[in-house]
Amino acid sequence: MLECSCLYWSRLTYVWQHEPETFSLPAPIPQWPQGSGFGSFRIRLGELEVFEVTNFEFVWGFNMSQDRKRGVSFYKPIGIPEGFFNLGHYCQSNEKPLRGFVLVAREMFKCEPGHCCYSSSDSMPALMTPVDYTLVWCSDDGGDENFDTCGCFWLPQPPEGYKSLGFVVTNRPEKPQLGEIRCVRADLTDKCEAYRLIVNTHSKFLKVPFKVWSIRPLHRGMHGRGVSVGSFFCSGHWIPGEELDIACLKNLDNSLHAMPNLDQIRALIRHYGPIVFFHPDETYLPSSVSWFFNNGALLYRKGDSISMAIDSEGSNLPRGGTNDGEYWINLPTDGRKKRVKCGNLESSKLYIHVKPASGGTFTDIVMWVFCPFNGPGTLKVGLMNISLSKIGQHVGDWEHFTLRISNFTGELWSIYFSQHSGGVWVEAFDLEFIEGNKAIIYSSKSGHASYPHPRNYIQGSTKLEIGVRNDAARSHFYVDSSTQFEIIAAEYLGNGVVNEPCWLQYMREWGPKVIYDSRTELDKIISFLPLTLRYSIQNIFSKLPMELYGEEGPTGPKEKNNWVGDERC
Repeated sequence: MLECSCLYWSRLTYVWQHEPETFSLPAPIPQWPQGSGFGSFRIRLGELEVFEVTNFEFVWGFNMSQDRKRGVSFYKPIGIPEGFFNLGHYCQSNEKPLRGFVLVAREMFKCEPGHCCYSSSDSMPALMTPVDYTLVWCSDDGGDENFDTCGCFWLPQPPEGYKSLGFVVTNRPEKPQLGEIRCVRADLTDKCEAYRLIVNTHSKFLKVPFKVWSIRPLHRGMHGRGVSVGSFFCSGHWIPGEELDIACLKNLDNSLHAMPNLDQIRALIRHYGPIVFFHPDETYLPSSVSWFFNNGALLYRKGDSISMAIDSEGSNLPRGGTNDGEYWINLPTDGRKKRVKCGNLESSKLYIHVKPASGGTFTDIVMWVFCPFNGPGTLKVGLMNISLSKIGQHVGDWEHFTLRISNFTGELWSIYFSQHSGGVWVEAFDLEFIEGNKAIIYSSKSGHASYPHPRNYIQGSTKLEIGVRNDAARSHFYVDSSTQFEIIAAEYLGNGVVNEPCWLQYMREWGPKVIYDSRTELDKIISFLPLTLRYSIQNIFSKLPMELYGEEGPTGPKEKNNWVGDERC
């Protein structure tokens, strides 16, 4: 349980608040099928074993306004299993329910069948207490009568050959006990980076500026071995780009034993697979890849005047290499063209790529959806909506979203919503759920970008209400990814466990490249607008993605940066 009391100040307010709101998924997590280490609460990283702590005790916090939710709170982990040691404290904004984790660690001493034994007598211990603490920042300068209590932030000073992984927060100016935290031997760590700014206390009420960031491993993606500890970075003088004073853990267990096996993957998809809703006015719905091929999709080669029909598995597509512009796929040229452009919802399915995240302590379940055609956009200018006859359309649209699952428990942690050339991670507490723990994905009209809530999203200037519309709403057009799916890749399982479809090896474009004078169409739009709006709209147009200015089919999933790398955000 969190132990908190209340204290509010009228200016910079220190918060001893009531117990904060917490978050739980709508339905209980099921018992997962048997496997190695997935869902076992503990993960081996080599010489270290780590445990995910999600229970905290409030230490200190403050508000930057009268609105308590604009504050930030700092916590220390509690309920640490015997033999494990704290690596750092936790921080989060009060704007969201309390939901986070920090990892605690212990050194592996005991031999386990099929695994190595480790002993501190053979090398330097994996964990050591710090030799001292450095005071990074303290709210109490010793002379301000408004501060009855203080928040002090301490950086552990590691012994030579070791790294600190987090900070210690106290509500008094005395140094913490050295045994409060452990430092980790440097070869068991990896670099981390400041990710999102959580706190910026540069205020007339404080004489010394202070900032707090969330952190993440520098080396991420399918092959990254950096492991997030769940702690934070803080400083009063750090310059972005400089190496941080703390590190993250590194997974040196090549087996990645905590990743789910094939049965567990299927169970995760059946339990968490989102419902993907398409707009009620959507014209260009998804289909399966085989339906697209069976209904007349054609392969073209540069310099050849004759096209080739593609078989249902895509086995006659060129494989491997890179997108060299030599090949592309197009719609059928006969009477089926219009029908194929509209897709086939009954045949559609989500194509699943499963890969490690955060050094194998999380699993990313990437769900790809294919639409034979991406429709033209609609421009919003204040109260006006202007249909764009060509801008934004292209053949062959690949979109995706990603479920991030904790390998400690099998709990859904967040979902990445891909949106044109970017995207955003949304934590589980801010998702809409349906049928237990299945989230809702809203696919935008014509463009098929993914969003967490139904509304009109503007790709441009939200403040001026000028940009391309992305309308998201619920309808009777939907795909249930918990049942309509096909696992197409999970490289970490080894060769032959998942048979990748032939079409996945096609690295070229899924649509032709058609360049047209989009500037003329845009200039016509601008010419009909009031003079007061023309300059703003011209600026918006100059910032829109290049994909809006011509027809060019995208490459397939395996050619995307996020296939191997982390999601772009």
